[in-house]
Amino acid sequence: MSIFPRGKVYWYKFYFAGQLIRESSKSTSKTVAKNAENQRRRELEQGFNNVQTRREIRIRQLRDVAEDYLGDYRLRFRGVTFAEYAIGHVVRQLGEKLLIDIDETTVLAYQTARLKEQASPKSINEEVRFLLTMMGESGDVIRIRLRKKKKLKLPARRKIGKAYEPEETQRMGDVSRNSRSPHIRLALTLALNAGMRDAEIKSLTWGQIHLDKGYLQVGKSKTAAGEGRTIPINSVLRQAILEHRAQYEKKFKTIADEWYVFPFGKPRPSDPTRPVTTLKTAWKNVRKNAEVTGRWHDHRHTLITQLAESGAGEETIRQIVGHVSKEVLRDYLHVRMKAKRDALEGIVVQPGRKKQEE
Repeated sequence: MSIFPRGKVYWYKFYFAGQLIRESSKSTSKTVAKNAENQRRRELEQGFNNVQTRREIRIRQLRDVAEDYLGDYRLRFRGVTFAEYAIGHVVRQLGEKLLIDIDETTVLAYQTARLKEQASPKSINEEVRFLLTMMGESGDVIRIRLRKKKKLKLPARRKIGKAYEPEETQRMGDVSRNSRSPHIRLALTLALNAGMRDAEIKSLTWGQIHLDKGYLQVGKSKTAAGEGRTIPINSVLRQAILEHRAQYEKKFKTIADEWYVFPFGKPRPSDPTRPVTTLKTAWKNVRKNAEVTGRWHDHRHTLITQLAESGAGEETIRQIVGHVSKEVLRDYLHVRMKAKRDALEGIVVQPGRKKQEE
């Protein structure tokens, strides 16, 4: 047992299961500090024995557990950006805490703290999910208890997105043609005519494009259903690829299958062996100059809507865009008013009208 002053306040420190515990008693009384240390020991012992899990894990700081978790996550999953972002917030708020000290109250307090920072409920729910997963069995216990109290998840408004109107896509196409960015026109055309995600576009290589056979093949993707899928190249996309290829060959003198269609380099492409890191600036300028509102991902919504309006079946749409379930696909469908109106006009029925006698 060790009690020592820091200024006018007494602190205590001791080892518990090999972990150094050093905390403030928040009191100027040495006697109160000794009692606080004894109480803290009892709390740790009770928490240590309440959940049947590996004990050495439960007396570690969350910061250390998160570091190990992310290391393993990077080996198992390709998309780690959001995990790093979400866990970063968890560590910022709770990183100094021992796992043994994190309970339902801690999780509820975390939700409140993040809401005060104006984080979205959906983001907070994902952060809590990562937190409880990192905690292992003790996290499962907290999850069950909060679910019973209906406090596990914050109510989140579903953001479905939009489908761009034909006039908007036309304006974006016109603006992209005159853009200073060497990437944005073809990237926009791929999004609108092939339904490819941002990451799928940026990682596209020339070896994945088969103009002679009229299709391209997606490489790494967000989902298993999306990876490796083949997408026919329509006439609009073919022309955009040919124009981009001509500029590419002029810049790099030749083309290799393993080179990226959208090469790395600022302000101009310079290294075809590395992919471009972002299209955000070029897309922001196109959106602004075309006077449209929406996200890059809404191009996928637009293509799916157009396919649905043209009469394409759900399985055909899934084969093109890579979705795996009807529920997810349904979220993307935005059948526009004109299509609805035309459909109803095609089946006009006039109740009560007598058939003319022949």
